[in-house]
Amino acid sequence: MDERGQATVELVAALPALLLAGLVSLQLLAAGYAMTLADGAAEAGALALAAGGSAPDAARAALPGWAEDDVSVAVEGGTVSVRLRPPSPFAALAERLAVSSSAAARPAR
Repeated sequence: MDERGQATVELVAALPALLLAGLVSLQLLAAGYAMTLADGAAEAGALALAAGGSAPDAARAALPGWAEDDVSVAVEGGTVSVRLRPPSPFAALAERLAVSSSAAARPAR
């Protein structure tokens, strides 16, 4: 029985699974990073709201450029909510992995 090339065949067979595991890992890291960014943006918006400024503008300014089209900011009373879709090669996946964060503020006295 000739076993030459067996390792190559096994590598080729396992390569798609390795690539899929890598892509899933990177997508989960991107979602976690988006959550951190959404937290910071909501806090920046709440601070601006408390100071009498524009909460949506402050929240958007706290985000990197790539998030410009992937964010929505809502202000309701003294609460600023930020919803951010993480970067993804698949739009449907990014929509399912969207993260939200809220921060509340009171006006300065």
